[in-house]
Amino acid sequence: MIAIIDYDAGNIKSVEKALQLLGEDVTVTGDAEVIKRAEKVILPGVGSFGDAMENLHRFSLVPVIHEVIEQKTPFLGICLGLQLLFERSDESPGIDGLGVLKGEILRIPGREGLKIPHMGWNSLHLQHSGRLFQEIPEESYVYFVHSYYLKAAEETIVKACTQYSTCIHASVEQDNVFACQFHPEKSSEVGLQILRNFVKIGREDC
Repeated sequence: MIAIIDYDAGNIKSVEKALQLLGEDVTVTGDAEVIKRAEKVILPGVGSFGDAMENLHRFSLVPVIHEVIEQKTPFLGICLGLQLLFERSDESPGIDGLGVLKGEILRIPGREGLKIPHMGWNSLHLQHSGRLFQEIPEESYVYFVHSYYLKAAEETIVKACTQYSTCIHASVEQDNVFACQFHPEKSSEVGLQILRNFVKIGREDC
């Protein structure tokens, strides 16, 4: 069973439907025990960094997330879910993120001719052999909606970048933790293959 964490931060139904399309057993839940028993866990999200962290604390989900990551459960953050895994965000000064990974979330710098938020399809530059990107061609297009972007402290965890006003770290991987700034569930067949690759992790020898 794959648990999608429900913490009132939106973007859940489309993730659930995409996984069901792949034939997966999916549960949308905020129940700590269900999350801890799951084969894999996904943290989606849209909206404000500060509000999302407040909700995670209010529902007592911060220690649950740390526990499932520490027990090596494959974990995927999507969009805001990627940002929350890091230490801080320009969007909500003074609010600590989950701190699972090292880096910061910065506002996309304004540039003539480019709109903020970054909204729409953009291509990925793949690097460092990310497991989410098996069978994904270089420069594949995926769907983004965001005004803030990740600058990871450790370049080796960055598995995909995109260019929009600046170099955006679009996907990261460290051990059992994976995250995408873009929305795989809204990225057509490329996105489904990324989710398929996540689903396969840990099942390779089964």
